[in-house]
Amino acid sequence: MTTSSPTTYYRIYKDAADQWRWIFYAANHKPIAVSSESYINKSDCRNGVYLIKASVSSPVYEAEST
Repeated sequence: MTTSSPTTYYRIYKDAADQWRWIFYAANHKPIAVSSESYINKSDCRNGVYLIKASVSSPVYEAEST
């Protein structure tokens, strides 16, 4: 059975402080976003990923030029 690689994907891992973090990868396997905080519980880290995934329809605001 052949599986195709995903176009984009998240990876959950433990950092040097033994806490959970996530990275979002582009189709070329380069990171394009990282968690801004670490999580003690893996389930909380997964929830952070789900929150990002659910925000796809959120508006994008640009900073005004000064």
